[in-house]
Amino acid sequence: MPTESSPAPPTLRQVVQVLDELYDPSWAADWDAVGLVCGDPDASIARVLFAVDPVGEVVEEAIAWSADLIVAHHPLFLRGVHGVAATTPKGTLVHRMVTRGIALHVCHTNADAAAPGVSDALAAALGLTNLRPLDPRPDAAALGTGRIGSLPRAERLDTFRERVATALPPTAHGVRVAGDPNRTIATVAVCGGAGDSYLDLVRAVGVDAYVTADLRHHPASEAGQYPGAPVLVDVAHWASEWPWLADAAGRLVRALAQRGTTVETRVSTTCTDPWTLHVPSAVPAGGHRDQEGNIH
Repeated sequence: MPTESSPAPPTLRQVVQVLDELYDPSWAADWDAVGLVCGDPDASIARVLFAVDPVGEVVEEAIAWSADLIVAHHPLFLRGVHGVAATTPKGTLVHRMVTRGIALHVCHTNADAAAPGVSDALAAALGLTNLRPLDPRPDAAALGTGRIGSLPRAERLDTFRERVATALPPTAHGVRVAGDPNRTIATVAVCGGAGDSYLDLVRAVGVDAYVTADLRHHPASEAGQYPGAPVLVDVAHWASEWPWLADAAGRLVRALAQRGTTVETRVSTTCTDPWTLHVPSAVPAGGHRDQEGNIH
């Protein structure tokens, strides 16, 4: 309960208004589904949980923490639905949230395009500076997907890959690298989430390395055949977008404070990457075991 010295919590409508100012829904891709998924706009919001994925583990975390709102990066529904009966996993989630009084709001590609947005947070986690959009919007050069930046000082790829691994939360996927370990890295492009559609653009802008997620075999293989092509660093999709959560939470709190209200926020540390186990190959590619079982 608010006291005379503490501000009253905002309504869901007020929180959504701030989120829409920070991450304008008009910046979202035309295929995307952003905005309020469920919740009463007049409901009071005291606690907000930020998470990448609106999945069962996150909803249970919200319930345990008595959250009033989940702000998720990924949409719950990307395709039209005709019902939300609790006979499917997503329908069950809607019922769990509604019956517990938890609202759900999505900031997806509108947060990718924002400045600062998802890729700014990824770039900051890696220590990059002098940021600019990788793929700027035609109507606003400061906005757009991905970021290009510089390291404080050039370093070898084997050092840079450790920088990436240390900066991001651990996952079963880990960090995959395609490139010469002795390559010097000074300029870096990043794209939170799936980024192989930007491989040609990354090569054109002439950076030394590209950090993103969900790189597929054939596009990655082809990209590496060009002379001087950037090193590719592939991380888990969830891990690449997780740094944005704390940034978004902080911006929401500061914006609400300017309006004379506040919320308590929490960043979910539940790893919702779908891959939960990684088993390295017993024998390196091209290698073999001798009669004594030694790997060569």
